[in-house]
Amino acid sequence: MAPEMLFSLLWKSLLQTMQMVIVSGLVGTLIGLPIGVFLATSNRGELFPAPFANRVIGAIVNATRSTPFIILVVAIIPFTRLIAGTSIGTNAAIVPLTIATIPFIARLIEASIREVDKGLIETARAMGATPVQIVRKVLLPEALPSIVLALTLTLVSLVGYSAMVGAVGGGGLGDLGIRYGYQRFMPEVMVAVVVVLIVLVQAIQSAGDALARRFDKRSRKN
Repeated sequence: MAPEMLFSLLWKSLLQTMQMVIVSGLVGTLIGLPIGVFLATSNRGELFPAPFANRVIGAIVNATRSTPFIILVVAIIPFTRLIAGTSIGTNAAIVPLTIATIPFIARLIEASIREVDKGLIETARAMGATPVQIVRKVLLPEALPSIVLALTLTLVSLVGYSAMVGAVGGGGLGDLGIRYGYQRFMPEVMVAVVVVLIVLVQAIQSAGDALARRFDKRSRKN
């Protein structure tokens, strides 16, 4: 394959991959963040005590997380067609990617918030802060570095998932690697796809680490 053609295919596929990762990551965060906050604050004796709802939502989150992604993609094809109008292509791939992202983010956010010192919550309560104020002004700011790392991990995982949906016509770098590198026996395309994926993951991880350090109060004190 000519270098110009390979570069053109790689660039187009990279843009498709970034579209899938950014859109599904953004929508997944918008939905998964409040779910994670609720799971971290709704057990008995916590800020928003609702143990039954906590167990139900937790069970749904666990069930979704335990479903292998490739099976999830196939299982929700009717829902994907309903939302995207098709079951193949970049836009269609965003649907299962988002559904897989929501419970992943929810559990990571829950873990990040539970790492916050309980003493800070008690202090805020003693000062008369409402539960909503405690979440907004104590829990989320204190957990922000951990949340940034959690979102970074999510984006890195989405890059891998987006490559996986290429096996079912999802577009992006994974689709390019399968159609040209595997089906047409072009190893140079497969190598190029792997290199681009590695660079993309490294860029996301480095940016996330730097952002987390910026928000970390302990690192700023040092």
